[in-house]
Amino acid sequence: MQYDFLKQFPKRMKNVGLYALLFENSMQKTTWRQYGFNSVDEQINMIFAVMLYLMEQSLKEENCVMDDIGAYIDTLNTTAFEKPMSYEECRKLGDFIVNVILSNDGRPMYFEGYDFEKREYQKMNVSYVANRIVYLDTEVKRTSYYLTDDGYNLLLGTLEIENNMKLTIHEMIFKMHLEKQSYDKAVDEVKNVFNLLRIQLLKIQEAMGRIRRNALNYSVTDYQHILEENMDTIRDTRKQFLEYRDLVKARAAQLEEEHINVHKLNAKEEENLGNLRVIEGYLNRAIDEHQKILNHHLDLKALYTKELEELSQMSLIQRFSLRSELFDRILEYPKGLARMDIFFRPLFVQGPDQIYNLNKALEPQRMIRKKAEEDSEEQIDFDEEQWQKDQEMLRIKKLEKYKGCLGYLLGRLLASDTFTLAECRDELLEEPEIIKRLIPNVEIFKEVMVELIKSREIDIPALKKERSEFIQEAFGGFQLNEMLLNLLEEQEAAGSRSIRKICIYRIESRAVVVFENVVDEQGNPKTIRCSDLLFRAEYE
Repeated sequence: MQYDFLKQFPKRMKNVGLYALLFENSMQKTTWRQYGFNSVDEQINMIFAVMLYLMEQSLKEENCVMDDIGAYIDTLNTTAFEKPMSYEECRKLGDFIVNVILSNDGRPMYFEGYDFEKREYQKMNVSYVANRIVYLDTEVKRTSYYLTDDGYNLLLGTLEIENNMKLTIHEMIFKMHLEKQSYDKAVDEVKNVFNLLRIQLLKIQEAMGRIRRNALNYSVTDYQHILEENMDTIRDTRKQFLEYRDLVKARAAQLEEEHINVHKLNAKEEENLGNLRVIEGYLNRAIDEHQKILNHHLDLKALYTKELEELSQMSLIQRFSLRSELFDRILEYPKGLARMDIFFRPLFVQGPDQIYNLNKALEPQRMIRKKAEEDSEEQIDFDEEQWQKDQEMLRIKKLEKYKGCLGYLLGRLLASDTFTLAECRDELLEEPEIIKRLIPNVEIFKEVMVELIKSREIDIPALKKERSEFIQEAFGGFQLNEMLLNLLEEQEAAGSRSIRKICIYRIESRAVVVFENVVDEQGNPKTIRCSDLLFRAEYE
């Protein structure tokens, strides 16, 4: 499926349907008006109050007959709602809520969620309340009501959990899925963790905006609450995310190593590898969000402190009327214009007049610290231009090694339309100089092989068309398609045949190919064991 986030869409719609059917059943009924509940807000509050009572009785494993529900509603009405209802009317209201709204008069309720994988609607049953027959005092037969799983899910979904607890819960579930290697479920949980971090960052930004507009509208309680949430989010979260990322990288590298050297991954293992890469990407983004939260947390503290200080300073400013305190006084005493600088000096934030201190002028001046600092200075010569030239030379040399490895394989392919990696190994056993061209070091050889295995079929005309239609920035590292096109153009200019397609296949039936006494980037001797590959060329 193109959009992976739609895989569990019917399950999400089941949770939405729990609310949708309940509201639909309630708003279509006019019986509410008989009991004085005219607004939708009052009706919904009463429904959920009754459902919470049913849940409490169910959790205590106590009977919950209609008389108990009626007495509960009568108590709520007396203490809170204050509607003109008698006990009998409260009992009838309870019967209306339980049997008509929650039970839909005994008729089954369904909500349809679209399944994007099967491309059809999936009908899902919704049931809030169930009942059973109980005997009171061993003789009286009554009906007792209790919540179903859907009713529990609905009420538990309305319970507010603090943001720091949400993050902790989702992080625990994510860790559990990683340990069980349920990577598809771990993807959903790491998305939830990232979303909670993003929400916390947006809350900080919104708080900073409110403080900038008017710090008096942002209470100290709100400020304390968001600071506590930030600290709970920041504390140990980055370290744990880094550990999770290292674990995910290790498992992904293990699967890639098996895919290259041992056997071809099956569909489940390929799906796990894809999920691990998605998890790694979200963990990287979560670490970035964590750093942003830390930075904004410090900015929030500095901003709130600054705004409060400025507000406190404003309260010390003495205000006066220019008309009465200045203009009228000048008209009465015009000679005061000569001293107007005293009045306007505070407006220009001028400092007080400085006084010459003779005691400071006569003190001996000591230069010991300055001299010591001058003696401790160290001259460091760094030629940035030369360093950049050295780095460019290293990059060019490394690209030449990539080009040599890929050029040898391409030349071998032009000499014979098909060949295997094992044949190359057998031919190069007695030619150590040429084997250095194929394997300049372990890391370069492995990267070239991995890129070739990933490509499988390389369509040369399509690559040329793509290069002609798109303008891309130059990339300093190894790019298989770009280097392959350059090598083919050099071969065609020398008179070689034009290759239309290059195919690379893994030969599962053969033993692994072993290259001994090859070196890595540090010059240490290594042995490479990899699957045998078949290279085949198709010409124009």
